[in-house]
Amino acid sequence: MATRKVIAICQSGGEFVTDKEGSLSYSGGDAYAIDIDQQTSLSDFKSEIAEMFNCNVSTIIIKYFLPGNKKTLITVSKDKDLQRMVNFLGDANTVDVFVMSEEGAARNNNSNMPGSRSSRTTVSEATVPVVAPIDVIVDAVQCMDQVEVVDVANEVHVRSICSGGNDDNHRKAAQQWENTITGVDQRFNSFSEFREALHKYSIAHGFAYKYKKNDSHRVTVKCKSQGCPWRVYASRLSTTQLICIKKMHCDHTCEGSAVKAGYRATRGWVGSIIKEKLKDSPNYKPKDIADDIKREYGIQLNYSQAWRAKEIAREQLQGSYIEAYTQLPLFCEKIKETNPGSFATFTTKEDSSFHRLFVAFHASTSGFQLGCRPLIFLDTTPLNSKYQGELLAATAVDGNDGIFPVAFAVVDTETEDNWRWFLQELKLATSTSEKITFVADFQNGLKKSLSDVFEKCYHSYCLRHLAEKLNKDLKGQFSHEARRFMVNDFYAAAYAPKLETFERSVENIKGISPEAYDWVIQSEPEHWANAFFNGARYNLLSSNFGQQFYSWVSEAHELPITQMIDALRGKMMETIYTRRVESNQWMTKLTPSKEELLQKETLVAPSLQVLFSQGSTFEVRGESVDIVDIDNWDCSCKGWQLTGVPCCHAIAVFECVGRSPYDYCSRYFTVENYRLTYAESIHPVPNVDKPPVQGESTSLVMVTPPPTKRPPGRPKMKQVESIDIIKRQLQCSKCKGLGHNRKTCKLS
Repeated sequence: MATRKVIAICQSGGEFVTDKEGSLSYSGGDAYAIDIDQQTSLSDFKSEIAEMFNCNVSTIIIKYFLPGNKKTLITVSKDKDLQRMVNFLGDANTVDVFVMSEEGAARNNNSNMPGSRSSRTTVSEATVPVVAPIDVIVDAVQCMDQVEVVDVANEVHVRSICSGGNDDNHRKAAQQWENTITGVDQRFNSFSEFREALHKYSIAHGFAYKYKKNDSHRVTVKCKSQGCPWRVYASRLSTTQLICIKKMHCDHTCEGSAVKAGYRATRGWVGSIIKEKLKDSPNYKPKDIADDIKREYGIQLNYSQAWRAKEIAREQLQGSYIEAYTQLPLFCEKIKETNPGSFATFTTKEDSSFHRLFVAFHASTSGFQLGCRPLIFLDTTPLNSKYQGELLAATAVDGNDGIFPVAFAVVDTETEDNWRWFLQELKLATSTSEKITFVADFQNGLKKSLSDVFEKCYHSYCLRHLAEKLNKDLKGQFSHEARRFMVNDFYAAAYAPKLETFERSVENIKGISPEAYDWVIQSEPEHWANAFFNGARYNLLSSNFGQQFYSWVSEAHELPITQMIDALRGKMMETIYTRRVESNQWMTKLTPSKEELLQKETLVAPSLQVLFSQGSTFEVRGESVDIVDIDNWDCSCKGWQLTGVPCCHAIAVFECVGRSPYDYCSRYFTVENYRLTYAESIHPVPNVDKPPVQGESTSLVMVTPPPTKRPPGRPKMKQVESIDIIKRQLQCSKCKGLGHNRKTCKLS
């Protein structure tokens, strides 16, 4: 039997009003609907509420009315309370839930309103804040006089009674707000604009206020000080959508109007202040935010407060993460509409939460098919955004050894299932008849998935991943120097073009450790060593070849998902255009990097002696004796086969027989082929950062954010390519043991 769903209408930001009979009603504020059942945990419910209202989950208090009883609020403090709430509803399908902060509720314990059944909280007539105000500290060094702190229901109100110091400097930033409220007949476009102006006005004039009425039709505000006549009343201008101040008493009799500094600060307010700076400087650091707010407004913020304010400002600038997932179906349609032939597909889980997204632009797949070598690098990079995830990427290499992104995907985590799905989509997008060589890791299910999806492909194990595994498996057994030598010999074995060179390198490893030698032999050298590998890798042996693409990801990974994808699209579009324009200026037959390599080999050729043999086979003597077969594009040095450019031995033969070495270079290195790679363009996708117009989307698929969120602590970054990946290990100078020093040695 299916669990019955109940819709919880979560409300916050309004006020409770008591009628003559003592019954409570809630007026104003915002409301969101969340579906719950008896299996819903309180922590998940609170997390979703915190996401909706953009507040701290640890300070949330949830209350509701029992059916037929509007006089007493019931507090939900544990999972069993939430289950009881669902059970108490009977046949009802909805329940009104009131959300408030713990601080805001605790401040109202002396109210005359009917109490909640919780011993901790009551509800007063004041508006219950969702976002707890930021604590404010007046700099004691700059102002040594007495400071009076007045704690009120809606804000932390700080009054400085000092008469000098830098308080005047702090007020300069707020002076621009002194006239945000001018008086009767002043008009605003919305109530939110009026409330923002009122907030700034109170900061500039140094007083605290509270709402008497605050709903979608009218707002009445009065000074918080008892007996002070200052108040303002605003309501909607009839027959329009404008908000107009109808009444205002401008005079203060409280001390608030005479003091020089009074501040009310919330994360939302700080976010609105720093928004423009963040727009100009995306790397605006929380420490700098706190310093600027302290200098300009005299408000002391800690790091976490400044960080949360930055997150709010970023969301105001970039849009909501939740809305971005909602727009994903339309965004995929827009990609395919503006870039015909492109692939943009996504999947969701059973609860409609995001699972994975695959994107391959037509210009990328076409460029790969027409001009790139059949060589693809598969790798991942972490996404340190609000909802985490991994980006899987397939990158190719153009004729000038530049990175060429083919396709990428955003997935919830790196698993065999996600890799298999990505490879299946990649196969549909590329649809080439050539045998592709993949340079990729062999773990996380990639080895099996590649052989299943691309039946006739070559799988080259990523050399970096192998070296990391070798280093990890040997850690603790050998000294830093010994492991460094073994890793260097391992790389030498991988790049060795001939069997004898490979064997010499692995024998060096065996001389240090027979166990390490066995590890290398058992690691399937036919998948990573040049001496045995059958596919064409052009001496590119590591899967993180596409570092430039991953740097683009690191610049955009904190954006909402649709904007991140569009930022990558913009980088790819710009790169394609730039390289196309550059290639139009090239006058050589080969691309610049391959032309340089060919000329380098040509300079060595005159010093070699060529001996004619039968047919197309020649003997070339220099420092060694090599056999060249020009019809089969083969040289015993293996340089020609590994690079795709004739080696010095082959060029020496061409000079003797009167042939051009350009005719024996891989077609992928010609300028003509390079221009085919960048012949197609990626086109802009309009209105990515704007919500869809009603009726615009033809898809009925609903996408919600994934359940995973960014964990606390510094995010892990993708490692950069480095051969010397070994960290030095402690070695005792007394017993020569590893993992400790002389001071902690047990023999001491």
